[in-house]
Amino acid sequence: MVAGKPARVAVIFQPGVKPRPIWFEMNNRQYKIKETTYFWTDRVGDAPLQHFAVTTEGDGNLYELVFKTNDSSWTLHTPE
Repeated sequence: MVAGKPARVAVIFQPGVKPRPIWFEMNNRQYKIKETTYFWTDRVGDAPLQHFAVTTEGDGNLYELVFKTNDSSWTLHTPE
């Protein structure tokens, strides 16, 4: 995966359930998420991170979306 870039992501948040990304934008194009294939958490310093490995509809490519919970920002990591 290539280093992350800030991303615009549509997400469903529900109490007691991990966030569920619906789509993200890359290069002025919207990519709908087919499924989350893997989810994990870690930290960088004081920042808790939630990682979502997702595949997209149509092309089936794999991407990693990272949610930084302390500032509610998203980062997109693309395949090399």
